[in-house]
Amino acid sequence: MELILDTANLEKIAYALDLYPISGVTTNPSIFEKEKTTDFFTHFRAIRQLIGFERSLHIQVIGESAQAILADAKAILEKVDKEVYIKIPCTPQGIKAMKILKAQGVHVTATAIYSKLQAHMSVMVGVDYLAPYVNRMDNLDIDPIESMKSMVQFITQSKASTKVVAASFKNLSQINEAINCGVQAITVDPSLIDEIFKFPSLNKAVSDFKHDFESLFGEGATIATLE
Repeated sequence: MELILDTANLEKIAYALDLYPISGVTTNPSIFEKEKTTDFFTHFRAIRQLIGFERSLHIQVIGESAQAILADAKAILEKVDKEVYIKIPCTPQGIKAMKILKAQGVHVTATAIYSKLQAHMSVMVGVDYLAPYVNRMDNLDIDPIESMKSMVQFITQSKASTKVVAASFKNLSQINEAINCGVQAITVDPSLIDEIFKFPSLNKAVSDFKHDFESLFGEGATIATLE
């Protein structure tokens, strides 16, 4: 499974890269706005410099018509790099643009997916990733679990190379449910990843291990200090 960061913050990205097995970075205009910078292309080139080309970088377009989406994609590919995954909302015009970009060999991520049919059409045009909005679907009384299972099943049946990158989480339970559906990737803010390790029982176990070891070898002793 791929763990993709949902942030444009350089410090958060560097922090997560240092600790976790990160597969990529994805953003959207709302996430980018939080960085309070207008130096768009420079900022994304800085992200690429941090993550390298072995990890995926997903940048979302602003255009609504297929023509405008293609113009945005062209600018991103020319001014950031040609390995970027162009992130396109799954609208009728978005589907049209996805078809054109995939015919050109461009990496594409279909986003803002709320329905199985949106996802299935995205797979049919050959997108690389599709991003269902888990929490937002839940808020609209759309079953995200059943939907994600259907998406994964359709990909398998179609023998497609598309990956489901589940997005829009509010808690760890939703992340676990998405993983159980067989999604190939999840995208989360680094702060939510940190929550995985905030179990009192985990901290107690580590503390107990240290205490028991020091009871044998003395306070402050570590394996590295033993002769």
